[in-house]
Amino acid sequence: MTDTTLSGVHLADSARKSRIHETFGVALLLLAPSLVFLALFTYWPVVQVAWQSLTVESFGGATRTGLDNFQRLFADARFARAAQNNIVFAVGTVVPSIVLALAFAVGLQETTRLTSGLRTVFILPVMIPLVAASALFSFIFQPRFGLLDYYLGSLGFGTTNWIGNPDLALWSLMGLTVWKNAGYYMLFFLAGLQAIPDELYESARVEGAKAVQRFRRITLPLLRPTLAFVVVIALLQVLTNVDHIILLTGGGPSDSTNVLLYYIYQQAHENYDIGLAAAATVVTVAALLVISAVSLRTLEHGIHYEG
Repeated sequence: MTDTTLSGVHLADSARKSRIHETFGVALLLLAPSLVFLALFTYWPVVQVAWQSLTVESFGGATRTGLDNFQRLFADARFARAAQNNIVFAVGTVVPSIVLALAFAVGLQETTRLTSGLRTVFILPVMIPLVAASALFSFIFQPRFGLLDYYLGSLGFGTTNWIGNPDLALWSLMGLTVWKNAGYYMLFFLAGLQAIPDELYESARVEGAKAVQRFRRITLPLLRPTLAFVVVIALLQVLTNVDHIILLTGGGPSDSTNVLLYYIYQQAHENYDIGLAAAATVVTVAALLVISAVSLRTLEHGIHYEG
């Protein structure tokens, strides 16, 4: 190979590297606003909360306390009650919402005039803001004069204080949440069902597979990625939506509807205990990450078509 050829190869290589560096520089410049936004409003608050969980704020400044805030947190009976309520609320809303959403999606998979109308009916609650839905259910749950008691009274049942009874308040909020979220999750399942090839169902029919067998061996396995995504979204909503709790019960009666996020709000803005609120935030986020990771790994494991 001559010197001229080597020189040409070197120049071509230098030009290619220059183009790569130029492209990287342009990409970095375009990403800079987003990176700055994430750093200021996502990563820095996370670092700040983690630091505050290890300190106590006072007029003289922040004093480092190590794990004292976490020790106080786990010794607080109200935190334990809020965590217990969150677990019950999560199981009592996520599971029914997903089961109903999947049933709606499978039943309304075929596009007809009737199914299109029913889809609209199920999606309507999704379009109502949670604050407005809470106001609506406040009227429904009113004892004696509420819509629910009115219809139950016509069937011979007595008056029930749905959100004023510690034994019923959390279950009433679960009903509101399931009504609000099932249609939202249905949209994801409908999209997942449309991605399944019709040829699989046709082959199963030819082989004599019943509807239940087609659902168990085709639909459910191929919907696992969608199911994993919906489970994580549902868990996020359970832990982050407290508008209905604030408006309907305020965490009561007797902390029967208090949940982790509202507990954090109370410690930070009512008791002004920033260290305890930060510690509760760290524990809540860590629990959410672990639960989400386990859910994704469990549901996505072994995604395949069962012949």
